[in-house]
Amino acid sequence: MSDFRHAARQALTIARRDFTATVMTPTFLLFLLSPLFMIGFGVVGSLSASTAASGGEERQRIVVIASPEHAATLIAVDRQMRSFFPRASRPELSVEPTTGKPADQARALFDRNDVEVAAALYGPLERPHILRTPNGYAEANYLAQLAEQTLRAEKAGGPVTLSQPDTQVIGRVQATSSGKSQAAYFAALGIFFLTLMLSGQVVGAMAEERSNKVIEVLAAAVPLESVFFGKLIGAFGSALLFVGFWFTLLVNLPKLLPPSASFFFNELGTAVGPVFPLLFVAYFTMAYMLQSAVFLGLGSLASSQREIQMLSLPITVFQFAMLGWSSFAAGHPGSWIARAAEIFPFSSPLAMAAHAANSPELWPHFLALAWQGLWVAITVTVAARLFRRGVLKSGSPKRRSKRKLA
Repeated sequence: MSDFRHAARQALTIARRDFTATVMTPTFLLFLLSPLFMIGFGVVGSLSASTAASGGEERQRIVVIASPEHAATLIAVDRQMRSFFPRASRPELSVEPTTGKPADQARALFDRNDVEVAAALYGPLERPHILRTPNGYAEANYLAQLAEQTLRAEKAGGPVTLSQPDTQVIGRVQATSSGKSQAAYFAALGIFFLTLMLSGQVVGAMAEERSNKVIEVLAAAVPLESVFFGKLIGAFGSALLFVGFWFTLLVNLPKLLPPSASFFFNELGTAVGPVFPLLFVAYFTMAYMLQSAVFLGLGSLASSQREIQMLSLPITVFQFAMLGWSSFAAGHPGSWIARAAEIFPFSSPLAMAAHAANSPELWPHFLALAWQGLWVAITVTVAARLFRRGVLKSGSPKRRSKRKLA
């Protein structure tokens, strides 16, 4: 027990050293705010794409060639249909009088340079003729329905609304099954995104200390397993600070949004209830420790930062495969594929976080955390031995028998 306490004290000392060296720097503040830059780039890209798309949509039109006695009713019915079935991308309606042959006039609309006609209607409303572009299928159907409703309105004496519905918005007491599935998917995606973004710090710090010969000094004074555990705990402390900062912002985000925008968050829900944040942090811890230990083991196989980056590519592809597996398990709870994803150690944290959103039982999580903790210990031990053999060029400590000690 004293040896274990001594090793734990050494690991915590190294963890405190790495945590202080990481957090107490100006670059950590930039790292803490790095998602803001990512969100900013995404907003700028989406605004640019929407501006380019809206520039073409503003020029699109749907045209009806009709006599003046039908024009007023067509415009009124179109306004009524748009209020009932709004669609931002539907082109505006343009009603033009007949000049010459309606068929030639309709075909000439598609060669105009000032507007882009998606569909055109001409002829009697009882048997209308509709021309459309290859992408104007929805617009052609809209014009057909517009002709139908215009005839009905003219026979009824005008586009009069006969019913006045009384609509009330109610909220759900419990989350829906689709809301639980969405929460399960977001839980797996969140753990994957955080581990992918934060676990790279460990291998970067290890490569830096390896090049500066600091790791050899630490390994000479402290067992290498304690060095690895200490570095994992120190890096996890800074990662936990990052997660806590952004988790606090995301929890309070629905309070800052209008009720119409916060409806999406109200639909989300988890089966375990208030325990879910604790389980999310626990599974994030296991996923982070597993992936960071694997990245630390890469340091024993690479002699430069470039080789580490090349070796980390297969690990990242493997993590994407684990995300796909866990996402399928989140959408199919209780299946044998979901059960296999929950048992496999490297996909277990993501799949069990999704399991917490779909199932209310708590006892499987205790077994899963114990199973994942065992694999964290195995992965760290194997990584430390690989590092000792590959970097320090030494084997495992030799065990002397009791007879030789005597």
